[in-house]
Amino acid sequence: QYVWRSLAIEQIKNKQLPLWNPYNFSGNPLLANFQTAVFYPFNFFFFLFSFNIAWSVLVMLQPLLMGIFLYLYLRNLKLNQWASLIGGLSFAFSGFSIAWLEWNTIGHVALWLPLILLSIDKIIICHPEQSEGSRRIIWNLIFLFSLVSSFFAGHLQIFFYVFLFSLVYLVLRWWQYGKKIKTILVFSILYLVFSLITVIQWLPTLQFINLSARNFDLPNWQVNSWFLPWQNLVQFIAPDFFGNPATLNYWGEWNYGEFIGYIGILPLLMALISIFCRRDKKTLLAIFAILASLVFMLPTPLAKLPYQLSIPFLSTLQPTRLMVIVDFCLAILAALGVDYFIKGYDRNHINQIFKSIAVLGMILLGIWIFVLTGYHEMTVENLMIAKRNLILPTILFFISAIILTIYDILIYHIRNKDFLYGIRKIILIAVLGLVVLDLFRFGWKFTPFTDSKFLFPQTETIKFLQNQPKPFRIMTTDNGLFPANFSSFYKIEDISGYDPLYLRNYGELIAAWYRNKPDISPFSFNRALTPQDYPFKIADLLNVKYVLSLKDEVSPKLKLVFQEGQTRVYENKNVLPRAFFVENIKCVKDGQEAIGEIFKKSFDPKKTAIVENCNNLEKGKFLVISEIFYPTQKVKNHKVYKTDFTLMGIFLLPGEEYESFNSYSQF
Repeated sequence: QYVWRSLAIEQIKNKQLPLWNPYNFSGNPLLANFQTAVFYPFNFFFFLFSFNIAWSVLVMLQPLLMGIFLYLYLRNLKLNQWASLIGGLSFAFSGFSIAWLEWNTIGHVALWLPLILLSIDKIIICHPEQSEGSRRIIWNLIFLFSLVSSFFAGHLQIFFYVFLFSLVYLVLRWWQYGKKIKTILVFSILYLVFSLITVIQWLPTLQFINLSARNFDLPNWQVNSWFLPWQNLVQFIAPDFFGNPATLNYWGEWNYGEFIGYIGILPLLMALISIFCRRDKKTLLAIFAILASLVFMLPTPLAKLPYQLSIPFLSTLQPTRLMVIVDFCLAILAALGVDYFIKGYDRNHINQIFKSIAVLGMILLGIWIFVLTGYHEMTVENLMIAKRNLILPTILFFISAIILTIYDILIYHIRNKDFLYGIRKIILIAVLGLVVLDLFRFGWKFTPFTDSKFLFPQTETIKFLQNQPKPFRIMTTDNGLFPANFSSFYKIEDISGYDPLYLRNYGELIAAWYRNKPDISPFSFNRALTPQDYPFKIADLLNVKYVLSLKDEVSPKLKLVFQEGQTRVYENKNVLPRAFFVENIKCVKDGQEAIGEIFKKSFDPKKTAIVENCNNLEKGKFLVISEIFYPTQKVKNHKVYKTDFTLMGIFLLPGEEYESFNSYSQF
């Protein structure tokens, strides 16, 4: 995300529309890549500060705005300000929020959800003191801006959940408050305007998805880590039961960030109080949303159905991302629980709170019994990690239970209202302090800070490559030498890349390259394409001029031109230029026939171009352009042919000139 956004912002500053990333996958769509978040309104920070500072500002804005927006929503539900504050903090620093904080996309999508819900309430629920004028118009605009911002923030799956949840909420509120036709018309117009504003993003994204390998290059949904493992439910109580990746001792299923839904011990206890004590519509909706989300997150038969039936879009989604809805609703339940806790005074109220404490206590006791009795599949080291990380949640539980018990005893026996008010304020400050300390510790542990000098540092090898005449591409023989996507930051073009979306046609070429035969059937790279077989002629065709290696390479086509430590840079003497003329054209009907021709020993890419759908040949010499073919690409006054399976080609007439280029914006 960092390198994609950096490239996009730089192109915008240079007054270019950021359509293309030439630095990964030999070229890949940039704007159409949803996670680049080109149109996100908060991108204006990148024009005020240096990129790394603006990036950090956006990271910090996520929990801040999550907390503020949920606080405002809860206050609009007439909840106590203490309850609203604890609810906002619980969502802002929840497991979901902290786990995805540094991605700087997912949290920005989610943070608009409470403001969307608040806008819906303000539009639908017309209080007697409200007019139909400017106040209603303002909330229409806030709703529209929130929805648009959530969409542009850069993560399609999380936006799908935000959109679906808010739409269900809208229908329920509309049904609850009069089922007015006028309300439906207002929201229909707002959704239509939303569609028109966002067409600049969703139209190229849909085209890219249609041309990508997204439908088949996904992690195996049958592995344990695809759904939320049943045992990982313990992380709602003990977030580091399986260790923590930030302290390098995580031993659970991959990966921690997908499974963590912690909202704090005291907020969880308050959420249980809501579940046991409240029966209002707000509570029931939150409970239903949590249960529905868990049904599709856990490895249940219903959760597996979309993948078994290969339902479009749904079968490409990682179900654990539903944690955004779970944590959001748990935070609401926590606020509702605090509100109930503050307002109740009778014996039944006290009994219900003690019941909630007892339930959470029994669950915690069961976890301790499980750990202390030992489990044959857990190593001694893993048991020690689990025990150690159970201690703090247990302490927090006992402190929470003591605070709630003392409060209940006092309010039941003390009749002096002034004294009771003072005691209640002290107790609520203690409750808030406990929540802050708990969630701050959790978030700080997972989000370490490092010196900025480690942010894409410069090396002599990188300087050497940056100073070479362009255009050219590189490849590596070791994934750890120059990780996928890093080259984007240094403006070095690479044939490798990592992205949930990459062009299917390019993936098929690399799949055949991996197999060393003309087989382009679906191949799972798990989103990372890192070809390393430099002897094959595809490397020459893709303009790979330099090969990076951590060991001595013996090949007649390579010449050592630079070395820094163990890193060796070899020049490919057989590299083909970025654009070159060929003597012959071989017309083929489709990609399968094209790849078959490329893998023939007789094929010489310097002399012959394999061109698809060229029945009516134009006049002139044929120019092969080593840029990835994409339907929207244009070369002025020329038809672009799909060439050599995944490249571009054009006919040039005598006297015509061709100016070389190395970025999509120059087409």
